[in-house]
Amino acid sequence: MKINNQVIWITGASSGLGRAMALEFARRGGIVALSARKMDLLEEVVQEIQGAGGKAKAYFCDVLDVQSIASCVEQVIGDFGQIDVAIANAGFGVIGKMEDLTAEDWSRQLAVNVTGLAMTCKYALPHLRKTKGRLALIGSVAAFVPNPGISAYGASKAAVQNIGESLLVELAGTGVSCTTIHPGFVESNIARVDNSGRFHPDRPDPRPANLMWPAEKAAKVMVNAILKRKKIVVFTGHGKVAVFLGKYFPGIMRKLVSKMTPK
Repeated sequence: MKINNQVIWITGASSGLGRAMALEFARRGGIVALSARKMDLLEEVVQEIQGAGGKAKAYFCDVLDVQSIASCVEQVIGDFGQIDVAIANAGFGVIGKMEDLTAEDWSRQLAVNVTGLAMTCKYALPHLRKTKGRLALIGSVAAFVPNPGISAYGASKAAVQNIGESLLVELAGTGVSCTTIHPGFVESNIARVDNSGRFHPDRPDPRPANLMWPAEKAAKVMVNAILKRKKIVVFTGHGKVAVFLGKYFPGIMRKLVSKMTPK
């Protein structure tokens, strides 16, 4: 599906799924407004898009700062006049068992993954109403299954699922669609970001490599879902199985997770 000259705003677009979606939208003819904290990485993505003949611009945005979000939206509107697609993708994962996590760990996790996402929606929606556009929220399969060692992350993504469900009702009849996307294991830098949000390039990724989708493959699925205005999307194949078991056979799911969890 071509989207010539539609304006797509993506948070957390400097790496991983955000970067991959930016490249995919640009390939389909979209004008991509990329935002994140790391401007140097954003500019690399912009150069890659422009080098392939696409249109893109980088914007600083820290979703921990409401004024930063509002300012970013104002700049995008000032440059392009509209937003047709807004993707609340920025996020990270706090790691640690319940007894080890601090109040600060929980506060930062929810501030980025929940409040930051909600404020992204808040400031994008007035412009999406004008274009009858598309809103997308990036959740996780972790929203539906037990998450020993990453319970804060799982809780934040469960909140994303509920926000998405609520928006489907709030936006009914407005022409604005809301797509909540729950990926399974996908190549990204999320495991290399510590509980304070600092990036460690040499930090190992504990997720099973044999179950990992390339970000480019995931981006195609996600972009298609957004453009088709789907309501809820779950992938990968293993992710779908996990969600099914978590919903219909929670006892079995808990036993499976327990067996896979280091004691």
